[in-house]
Amino acid sequence: MAEIIDGKQVAESVVATVADATRGLAGKGVQPGLAVVIVGEDPASQVYVASKSKKAKECGFHSVQHTLPADTSQPDLVALIETLNADPAIHGILVQLPLPDHIDAGAIIQTIDPEKDVDGFTFVNVGRLGTGEVDTAFVPCTPAGSMLLIERVRGSDLSGLNAVVVGRSNIVGKPMANLLLAANCTVTVAHSRTKDLPALCRTADIVVAAVGRPEMVKGDWIKEGATVIDVGINRIPAPEKGEGKTRLVGDVAFAEAAEKAGAITPVPGGVGPMTIALLMANTLVSACRVAGVTPPRF
Repeated sequence: MAEIIDGKQVAESVVATVADATRGLAGKGVQPGLAVVIVGEDPASQVYVASKSKKAKECGFHSVQHTLPADTSQPDLVALIETLNADPAIHGILVQLPLPDHIDAGAIIQTIDPEKDVDGFTFVNVGRLGTGEVDTAFVPCTPAGSMLLIERVRGSDLSGLNAVVVGRSNIVGKPMANLLLAANCTVTVAHSRTKDLPALCRTADIVVAAVGRPEMVKGDWIKEGATVIDVGINRIPAPEKGEGKTRLVGDVAFAEAAEKAGAITPVPGGVGPMTIALLMANTLVSACRVAGVTPPRF
């Protein structure tokens, strides 16, 4: 039976390191500042933003939330971001996605100062990561958190391991592949058009599933002893709980995969908590750079 990787516990250790370093920065007159911008009333976005703001306060950050009406114009949103770019009290800027249809999300993301882009979505940070400049890039929080979980199991030297990333999104799949490449893994990015995906996954020492399909990766796809990181979060019907009830599952058939894997993340409680923890870490790193202080390692 696989080791169950406790993302909540690892996330708490990251947040504790962030809070400790934040207290250290206070002696230099610097307080990390995180600004979160949300446009409209999307319920899921409201929940995410509230949890990010709460965690920022727990870390001792200066936390600012801008909640804008759904009919906010693109020029008005750009003007707000430019104000935050120029504000020395703000070290991280996060624009909650999705944005309303009349706003070009891509253009908005590129408006954020790359040195405050704690989501790691600007072309500058994507380019830094893609060219192996991991230490100067802001890496998107979900793959950064996934990488920490892999290192907790495998150690920091991943040289020569075969890794398969299932999913090629800009937010998870591509940056995850670049992180694994930078760690000297042999990396294959798989997707919906990959031929014989099960056979490919069976070659992998590390499988990262980020495809958005409930329990797609089956137990017999997993190599004996592999590390399995399940980024998926899918809500499916759970009639056993009662009429209309649902439950959360990942992209991996957990019970089956856990029979073969050496270590595996559960859903929930695996990668999910890491995402917000790494957002806090990225914001701290930004503040440390401004203060001329070496940031902690996570």
